[in-house]
Amino acid sequence: MTSAPLPKDRAWWVVALVLLTIATGCLTVSLRDSQGSVADAGIHLDPAPLRVLDTTPSRTGDGDTTPPGAGDTTPPTAASTTAPPTAAGSTAPSGNGGTASTPSPAVVAAAARSAPVELRIPAIGLAVSVGSLGLNPDRTVEVPTDFQEPGWFRLGPTPGQVGSAVILGHVDSYQGPAVFFRLRSVQEGDRIEVSLADGSVVQFVVDTVEMYPKEQFPASQVYASHGYSALQLVTCGGAFDSNTRSYLSNVVVYTSLVSVTPPA
Repeated sequence: MTSAPLPKDRAWWVVALVLLTIATGCLTVSLRDSQGSVADAGIHLDPAPLRVLDTTPSRTGDGDTTPPGAGDTTPPTAASTTAPPTAAGSTAPSGNGGTASTPSPAVVAAAARSAPVELRIPAIGLAVSVGSLGLNPDRTVEVPTDFQEPGWFRLGPTPGQVGSAVILGHVDSYQGPAVFFRLRSVQEGDRIEVSLADGSVVQFVVDTVEMYPKEQFPASQVYASHGYSALQLVTCGGAFDSNTRSYLSNVVVYTSLVSVTPPA
C-alpha cells in the first residue's frame, strides 16, 4: 500500500517501530531450514501502517508494537540521566509475558555517542565483535548475516547513551548454536561490557532476564527511553514451531549502566 511520507519529527519513532518488529518477529525465523536458507526474515515497512510479513502474528493489546508517546521525539540528554524505578526484578526467564521491572542502580553519567565494537559477557564466556544494523534499500530491516556476530541497531542510542540501546543476535542456525545461544543463562547481577569505537568501555549490570510470548512483547519496556542509560540484548527462545520454523518467544536481557571508562 502507499501513503504520504511521515513528517521528519516522527522519523525516530519509525526507526523504533522497525526495530520492535525485528525483535517480536524473532531473528531466527526459518533458520532451521535444512538448506540453510533464511526465508521470510525480512520486515516490510509501510509508513502507515507498519506490517510484518508472513510469519509473525498480529499484535494487539499487550503485544502492541507501537511505543507509547510516539509523538514525543525530544531526545534525552546526559544531564537528564536518572536511575530506573525501584522494583524487584526476576533473575531468570519468566515466560509469563509480564513487564520486566528493574532495581535502582546508582546514577552514572552517560557516555558520548560512539559505536560499539565488542561485546563481552564473562558469565557465559562470550567475547565477540559487534556489527551494525540499519534499513535495506527496500525498507526491510537488516538482520545479522553472521550467526556468530550480534548487531547493534545504529539508528538508536549507542550503549552508554541515555536511552535504550539494543543489540540483537541469533540463538541458533541450521549449523547449530549461534552467538546468543547461552544468553538465556545470564543472571541478575552479571556484568556486561561493551568497548566503543572511541576507545571507551561501558559496563552494565544485568537487572533482569525475561522471556515473552511474541504476542505479549513489551515494546515500551524494551525500546523506549526511560531517562537512564540502558542496554537491552534480544534473541529468540521458548518453544520452536516446526511448521512456521520460528521460535514462539523472545528472550530479553535488561541492563543498566554502572560505569564508563574513558579512552586511555
